[in-house]
Amino acid sequence: MILMAEAKEYTRFERARIIGARALQISRGAPTLVDIKDKDPVKIAEAEFEAGVIPLDVRRKMPPRLESA
Repeated sequence: MILMAEAKEYTRFERARIIGARALQISRGAPTLVDIKDKDPVKIAEAEFEAGVIPLDVRRKMPPRLESA
């Protein structure tokens, strides 16, 4: 399995998955990593994402290489 190097930019699907997973953690009692007065877990997760402090990572698989003949 070949993994891509860590990327700073996420696709909209990766962003939604990261924020959704973190919002679920927050709603179940996980400590927040930014100071924000809003009580909405999604808003808190978005603020954490923008601050770059979410402790989640994306692992992307590289497509298989085609061997040239």
